[in-house]
Amino acid sequence: MSSKRNKRQQEEFSISFLDVICCGFGAIVLLLMIAKTVEPIVLEEADLDLDGQVQELQEQLAEIRGETSVLNRDLNAKKEQLDIETKRIAKLRGELETLQAVYAKKTENDSEEGKLKGELTIALQSMTDEMKRLLGENYQRKNNVIGGIPVDSEYILFIIDTSGSMFNYGWDRMIQEMVNTLDLYPNVKGIQVLNDMGDYMFSNYRNKWIPDTPGRRQAVLDRLRSWNPFSNSSPVEGIQKAVRTFHDPNKKISIYVLGDEFTGKSIRNVMMAVDRVNAERGENDRMVRIHAIGFPIQFSRPLHLQTTGIRFAALMRELTYRNGGTFVGLNDFR
Repeated sequence: MSSKRNKRQQEEFSISFLDVICCGFGAIVLLLMIAKTVEPIVLEEADLDLDGQVQELQEQLAEIRGETSVLNRDLNAKKEQLDIETKRIAKLRGELETLQAVYAKKTENDSEEGKLKGELTIALQSMTDEMKRLLGENYQRKNNVIGGIPVDSEYILFIIDTSGSMFNYGWDRMIQEMVNTLDLYPNVKGIQVLNDMGDYMFSNYRNKWIPDTPGRRQAVLDRLRSWNPFSNSSPVEGIQKAVRTFHDPNKKISIYVLGDEFTGKSIRNVMMAVDRVNAERGENDRMVRIHAIGFPIQFSRPLHLQTTGIRFAALMRELTYRNGGTFVGLNDFR
């Protein structure tokens, strides 16, 4: 009886133990199954979430880079514009300084102009005594009338002093006087330009007249801006050559002498030389009129250096009177 009870108790113990063991293993297996099923899903979702964030950040980075490129481009454009404006400001400042200097010089010249004009007037008034000394006490001027410049000529010839003093200091004003003189003759039959040495401006028109057309006049003015042949600051050679070459009893011709000084030795000899080539056709009637425009460049120098300017004015004043023309003495060569 007792042996059966013991055997039964052992069997019950064994079954209970196995149940416990099986339940324990079952729980472990169940845990393992649950862990293997859930973990890949969580990791996969985490991977997907990180990839999405990385892609979003990359898109944001690309957008930022694009905006940066645009901003850099705008910045470079602004820098270029700033450089342009800076250069423009510098240029305007330079022009302003130039204008201020010109204004200051003009203000100074205005005060000097009155002095220069007075000196020129005194020089012109004293020329009579100078001419008496140079031309002789018994010389008498045949024409005492000072009128305007006659503009009845059909041909006009310019004799221009191309010396350094004229070219460097009075050239712009000389060109302006050329324009003014040409305006007095809207239509003529011929024009010619020589320097005071008798050199032609246009060699292809040597010994003949240049046809008067607007194009030819403009060509003369354009060439004049850089025309600078040698000059001895004496108009005698040019006048003699012009009269000998172009005088014609059937043509009305005027010569315009433009200069600032006379460096020759004798005013009287010049008068006699011009008288020989520009002979009278009748009483007070020369073959060619001779006019002159004097530029007071020498009068801006110290008094002891003004002699050649005074002698030019004396020469031209008397030469124009004796040859049916007019002498115009400017009071400003700028």
